Amino acid sequence: MFDNGYSGFQFCGIFVQRQLEEPTTVSNLWNYLAFVVFVVVSALIPIRKRLCSRRVKTKEDYVFGAGHISMLAMMLSIARGTLGVISVLGYPSEFFYRGTAMWETLYGMMTAYPIVCFVFIPVYFDLGITSVYQYLELRFNSRLVRCLASGTYILRTLLSLGVTIYTPTVALNTIIGVPYWASLLCITCISIFFNALGGMKAAVAADVIQSLSMTAMLVGIVIYCCVKSGGVDQVVAIGAQAGRMNFFNFAADLHLRVTTTSAWLGELFMSLSLLGCQQNFVQRYLSMPTLRKIRQTMLVNIPLVAVLFSLPWLVGMGIFALYHTCDPLKAGNIEKMDQILPYFIMDYFSKVPGVWGLFVGTLFNGALTLNISNINSLATVTWEDFLSLLPGFRKKADSYQLTVIKLVGTIYAILILGVGFLVGLLSGVIESSVLVLSATSGPLLGVFILAMFVPFANWKGAALGMLVSHGVTVWIVTGRMMYVEVYDSLLSTSIEGCVSDAPFLTNSTSYIVVDQMSRIMPMAVQGDSFLYRIYSVSYMYYGVFGTILTVAVGLVFSLATWSSVDAYNTKMLHPAVRWLHERSPFGGKRFGSFDVNKGDKLPPAAKVVVVSNLTVKDSGKS
Repeated sequence: MFDNGYSGFQFCGIFVQRQLEEPTTVSNLWNYLAFVVFVVVSALIPIRKRLCSRRVKTKEDYVFGAGHISMLAMMLSIARGTLGVISVLGYPSEFFYRGTAMWETLYGMMTAYPIVCFVFIPVYFDLGITSVYQYLELRFNSRLVRCLASGTYILRTLLSLGVTIYTPTVALNTIIGVPYWASLLCITCISIFFNALGGMKAAVAADVIQSLSMTAMLVGIVIYCCVKSGGVDQVVAIGAQAGRMNFFNFAADLHLRVTTTSAWLGELFMSLSLLGCQQNFVQRYLSMPTLRKIRQTMLVNIPLVAVLFSLPWLVGMGIFALYHTCDPLKAGNIEKMDQILPYFIMDYFSKVPGVWGLFVGTLFNGALTLNISNINSLATVTWEDFLSLLPGFRKKADSYQLTVIKLVGTIYAILILGVGFLVGLLSGVIESSVLVLSATSGPLLGVFILAMFVPFANWKGAALGMLVSHGVTVWIVTGRMMYVEVYDSLLSTSIEGCVSDAPFLTNSTSYIVVDQMSRIMPMAVQGDSFLYRIYSVSYMYYGVFGTILTVAVGLVFSLATWSSVDAYNTKMLHPAVRWLHERSPFGGKRFGSFDVNKGDKLPPAAKVVVVSNLTVKDSGKS
């Protein structure tokens, strides 16, 4: 029932029998205490000021933190996405069984930061917007485009958070005995509490605590593994000798799972979509007081992100050095690859009081803080992009808006709880949701590229481009899931150093190994049909193809359907594009663009609204 890549905490059931056979009552008591104390303290610290203060929080305080968030805290909050629960569990096993190929996605991530900093943020900053998708309506004069982008963000965030909050519940059930429903309900209640009292400042503070605790845990594991293995040079040498250091593979085959090219290019487009077009990140940028502060934070953040992203990989190197002669998966000690890190924790620290309690607590808190942070952004997007546009919610007082946003956040917390239950009930939902999430990056990034860099793009081209891109990528994902079986072989491992009478070995060992190998043995791409070749393209390219398709369709349809009513304020373009557009033979009034600040006349049906210090045009068209 839980056969998916994200339920790695199922490792715990393997160790229950061993723990029951040993006098570990005192050790377990310390572990339970460590878990409870860590979660409670890390939850209360971010909202301590709110609990002690009687000041009424404004909408600006809730959404942006009113500009009072420090640069270091914001850096850690933005970088926190590189140390999620999935990363901490998945990257060590990726190194152990496949090597460093996926590590090279770091190139794309680091490339995306300066692009977002100097290309996307300058366009947003002076508009005074609270939803990044509000920019699309201002640019295209269309609520349809805005709602399409917002809906895409909401859907993929709900699916992702459902997976995230479900993951640690398996650990709590198998180690401590807490029912799944109780763990999910606990995470949801704490999230609602944060949503009601905290806001952006509490979300950032929670991110900081999680980043520091996760970093400390991973650094401790790396140091322990290096000492245990005989030094850093020995750890690196063992990995290199076993063929794990497989950097710089520039193979041109689009059907390979991951190469240096697909890792860099795929992650670049994914990161641009997340960092430059997603509400929870842009909301953090705009909470800072000046554009200069934003640029400083993002550029200084690049080396921090590189370090945090690399930590789980270094953990994988250390664990491989300890188990390179006794692969737990091949020996039958674990059932899935992503159980390797939890197996290491229990194997080496099960008798050390409090260690696995802190480990599970850190992962539990990681799911909790990610849920809290995204609920804040989901509620803000829903209010700004949907509810505030309805007649009954227009021109409401600030306090009323804040109440509605908090209520919407509570509703989303309950919806995420429902998705979490579905994750445990439905087989295969995780892999399907991950593919859908990757497919949504292209349409989002593509529509923002059209808005900022294509002067003649209109709402009809943007909307059609998004719809076509969504349709094609979902079609490819569906075809891949239904018709293609392209598996990636694992690197060779050894069990020569395993102890034959190890207490973990069971009668089901042979079944587990055969089952794993039957699913991971390499298979050639079957069939030469055009459709089959499309379906079997690596998922790393989905974001790239989706972006190109959105832009291409948007360009063609915009040129074919442009009319004077599609005129817009040129302040919506990127400054460099606006400068070139004004001086090009095809600039000026050819596409009906205008600049209110220069005294240009508005189209007949247009009306003027003021956003911050920028005057823009709103045609009222949907």
